[in-house]
Amino acid sequence: MKNICLVGIGKIAVDQHVPAIAASSDWRLVATVSRAGSVDGVPAYSDFAQMLAERPDISVISLCLPPVPRYDYAAAAIAAGRHVMLEKPPGATLAEVQALAAMAQKAGVTLYTTWHSRMAKGVAPAKAWLADKVITAAHITWKEDVRRWHPGQDWVFALGGMGVFDPGSNALSIMTEILPQPVHLRHADLYFPANRDTPIAADLTWTGNVTGQFDWRQEGPQSWDITVETTAGTLALHDGGARMVIDGGEVTAGADREYPALYDRMAELVKTSASEVDITPMVHVADALTLGKRHIVDAFDF
Repeated sequence: MKNICLVGIGKIAVDQHVPAIAASSDWRLVATVSRAGSVDGVPAYSDFAQMLAERPDISVISLCLPPVPRYDYAAAAIAAGRHVMLEKPPGATLAEVQALAAMAQKAGVTLYTTWHSRMAKGVAPAKAWLADKVITAAHITWKEDVRRWHPGQDWVFALGGMGVFDPGSNALSIMTEILPQPVHLRHADLYFPANRDTPIAADLTWTGNVTGQFDWRQEGPQSWDITVETTAGTLALHDGGARMVIDGGEVTAGADREYPALYDRMAELVKTSASEVDITPMVHVADALTLGKRHIVDAFDF
């Protein structure tokens, strides 16, 4: 087992990363770094540089911080010769993730840009089914309640927080994984709360007759769905990719284990001295923020 340090003990770390590490035979959580959070029974640091200096036994750093501060932490970890795992989206900008990839290659350490939704159990079979199909249309519906999933987390609406594209990047990670041909953005309408710097909703149109609706204001049942129409039938992914349906018949089975699968993959990468850096979903976010027509909507507060 390899020692790992988890940095940024917020909701996603507590809900997903900590249980995934605890259930793994590859990893041992031996330290955390956070301004406020901690994990019972695990040594806690508030200073990342101090942890790096005092814990040479820790070879892997998993960063669960918001995107904006993540670059500095990742760069420091790489400079200290540690392997780095990045929560999605992997950075605040495309250029900084590319810079980290170059640093990791030069240092001879692993860098892994994780996209947990690609590990949902319906995604791989959906990709395989679509591989030889002629696609006529596709649509993403990704609507959820920001108050439920990011309670009080104002950083998501700050510059670099990406707004609705924080969860929306999950959909984009699936789209870019399953479509056999790449698409690019043609048009975007972005809806900004009057008091916020990032969008709370977006309507997107890509080439290939692909469209998407993203919204952070949905209460009640949440919608994480992708539908792909082909000349051979219609494929749908529901529940964030956990369920695959073809022409109305569900064909997925087995337990869903998105985050455990990420840590399995990180173990493989470290063992083989490889990196996996994919910024394709972020490209679509950047394109939306470049092409998007700005609409001002009602102010939003938690």
